[in-house]
Amino acid sequence: MVIDAHIHPVVDAATDFSRFVAPGDFGAQVETLRRAGMDRACGALVSRTPVSAFVQVRQLNDHALRLRDRFPSFYIPGVQIHPAYAEESCAELQRLHGEGVRWVGELVGYIFGYGDEYASPRALAVMRTAAALGMVVNVHCGSVEVVEDLARAVPELPIVLAHPGDGEAFLSRIALVARHPNLHLDISGTGIDRYGMIRRAMDVAGKGKLILGSDYPVNNPAVYLEGARFEPLGADEFEALCSGNFLRLIGG
Repeated sequence: MVIDAHIHPVVDAATDFSRFVAPGDFGAQVETLRRAGMDRACGALVSRTPVSAFVQVRQLNDHALRLRDRFPSFYIPGVQIHPAYAEESCAELQRLHGEGVRWVGELVGYIFGYGDEYASPRALAVMRTAAALGMVVNVHCGSVEVVEDLARAVPELPIVLAHPGDGEAFLSRIALVARHPNLHLDISGTGIDRYGMIRRAMDVAGKGKLILGSDYPVNNPAVYLEGARFEPLGADEFEALCSGNFLRLIGG
């Protein structure tokens, strides 16, 4: 089983972050991911439309639920929250938990207008609700200090940091993941082209801390799976990366 735990479904022009080739409707996106070797995929919709009311966030989540219902054997919905609307976000998590959702994110504050606000009082109220519901939160955050503040403030919350980065940034991120039992790292974005990155990450943080992700349709999903296959990993490490760690986190 191979699960891409970091995609962003495209349903209209505002949610299309592809760079060169139009991804087509979601059925075509599923076929692309299957052709890349993915058995399933998870992730939240992201929109370029500025958020001026929480209903816009809820609409993205409703799209995710509809895609789940159309492709139940493939798509695992990820959903969005917004710390500027903390009370509404907490209620939304309760609603989505009732729908069987267990994955929050990738949260992209820099697109949604809240930057790296993941450990402010209002953000922590939402994160604690997610933890109480047994959810996992996948965050895009440029500050290791903010991620560490979040991990310390809500130690019961499984957190997946998106993107390893490169060079010293990667080394600081994987050291952070190693320090905190509730922190994990997905391999989407920059880093997979650096040979030995996954091997180094597992040596530092352990095989239970890394999760396969591509950031499709921004990135080519086949590159991430084939890059992982080419690393010097044991069979148990490869299985943990490709699906075992993700399934353990969501209770699947």
